Amino acid sequence: MRRLFGSVRARAALGATAVVAVALVAAGLAVLLVLRANLIDQAGLQAEVDARNVASQVAVGRAYGEVEWPDDRPVQIVGEDGRVVAVSEELESIEGTGSPEVRAGRGGAGEDDDDPGRGEVSDDEPRMSSGSAAVDGERADYRFAGVEATTPRGQTVTVYAGAPLATEQDAVGTVREAMLIGLPALLVVVGGVTWLVTRRALRPVEGIRREMAAITASEDLSRRVPEPDAHDEVARLAVTTNETLAALEASVERQRRFVADASHELRSPIASLRTQLEVGAAHPELLDVEGAVRDTVRLQGLAADLLLLARLDAGERPGQGRVDLGALVREEVSQRADRLPVTVVGSGAFEVAGSRGQLARVLGNLLDNAQRHARSSVVIRLRAEGGAVMVEVADDGPGVPVGERERIFERFVRLDDARARDDGGAGLGLAIARDVATRHGGSLSVREGERGGALFTLRLPAG
Repeated sequence: MRRLFGSVRARAALGATAVVAVALVAAGLAVLLVLRANLIDQAGLQAEVDARNVASQVAVGRAYGEVEWPDDRPVQIVGEDGRVVAVSEELESIEGTGSPEVRAGRGGAGEDDDDPGRGEVSDDEPRMSSGSAAVDGERADYRFAGVEATTPRGQTVTVYAGAPLATEQDAVGTVREAMLIGLPALLVVVGGVTWLVTRRALRPVEGIRREMAAITASEDLSRRVPEPDAHDEVARLAVTTNETLAALEASVERQRRFVADASHELRSPIASLRTQLEVGAAHPELLDVEGAVRDTVRLQGLAADLLLLARLDAGERPGQGRVDLGALVREEVSQRADRLPVTVVGSGAFEVAGSRGQLARVLGNLLDNAQRHARSSVVIRLRAEGGAVMVEVADDGPGVPVGERERIFERFVRLDDARARDDGGAGLGLAIARDVATRHGGSLSVREGERGGALFTLRLPAG
């Protein structure tokens, strides 16, 4: 039971049924109230007509015994002192008027032979009330209208005439019974239709869930969820899920390749260092201290690169400090005075927002790469362009073949000539440089320079 009502279908059906039930109950009550008010108003209008008819007869001086009473309807005439002056025929009891009495006193209009003149009927709104009366042994509810009239002798009386409310009660009862019968049936239909429609709409979602469960169980990220032949939210969910699976598969594959390459790159310096230490332990005179130091430095640099890549893959955000790229470039160049000469072109402040340490790593990697491949010199140009700071690092080396210009930014990728001239690089420098540039909102690309070598262009948003 808990599982059933915990489903989206059940909640949607119950929710739709509850909303429709509230709406129908509110609408039904409104209909009943309006219908009842209209029917009561009609009964009141009919009672007013009867009351004014009798009041008109009283105003012209007709004797109460000669008044033409409405058929089978209660009429009561009450004087100013509250005494009943006259009542309609066969009226046995009455409630809701000016007096509960149904016995008339003697005297009144038309009892003298002299004609004293003519009275009048009040034009004021009648007094409306609801009550009951018994006429000829049958008791019923009535709507009473009270109309004031003045007899020719100046006596003011109030004529109460009643119209039966049986029509109103029958109509309201019929509508109420119809609602009580039709409302549950309609709610059952609404709930059933909502259940079926929701079930049909969520069928693709269930297919996606089953496939995702199978992927989780099998750990096969090459599988994809079915995409419905539609253009709705579920279809877009399936497309997004497949895109996520593709990205996840690529990420896992990249991690596997990264681990394999890292293990391979770490194995060489560790094996070399172990060999030298073992030889040194057995024959101290043969220990190559300089080689051990080189291997240790190489291992230390590789570990630092791997840690930085791990932090970048984990989504580490760069800082939002102000960094002067011009000063940072000159600082990096000054640390490489023992290598090929580097010429810096461009003066002034070139501020960007980001992490000084990470941007220093980018510039250092670009300089290392340029000095490694240059024949005689390296040129760095700084300039501002379109709200960005451009740093161009050019060398006069052999350059990068067109087909390899994107591949060199992959991790652990080194071109054949670089491997032949291996000086300890692991193929991570350019990959780190591009990742850092991208996370700073910039880009890093390579093309052929004016001197025929490689021209790396670092573009960062100006701070």
